[in-house]
Amino acid sequence: MSTIAERTVTTTWTGTVNAGLGEFGASSSGVLDGLQVTWASRTVRPDGKTSPEELLAAAHSSCFSMALGVCLGQHQLEPEQLRISANVRFAEVDGKPTIDASQISIVAKVPGVDDATFQTIVGEAAALCPVSRLFAGAEITVEATLEG
Repeated sequence: MSTIAERTVTTTWTGTVNAGLGEFGASSSGVLDGLQVTWASRTVRPDGKTSPEELLAAAHSSCFSMALGVCLGQHQLEPEQLRISANVRFAEVDGKPTIDASQISIVAKVPGVDDATFQTIVGEAAALCPVSRLFAGAEITVEATLEG
């Protein structure tokens, strides 16, 4: 194994899970420092705070974007635009709170490619995406639409 990169974030939590507050700090880039997370932002409404699921969705959509970009480049294709959304599901499974699915939705403008070839390349990206591989035990679905 050869490490490519490592990133760190520290969450400081105060109070009970239901009434408490978590705050991110010491993030490698500093971008997440000061963001807050609560149980209510996770399960009821955000109210300006984030959740583990939202952060995982950001990680999955951005990682998949990069993987798809790599795969398109391997086919000598250059996208005009890739809009990739991830919907991460927090559900009760066997009586336990579980993150059990991530649904990727893609809308892409890629000149010079037909839909069948595009769908094949999306499959290659799904196999390449490191976050998808991290989530391998979860249900991951990908729906891709080629525009134009």
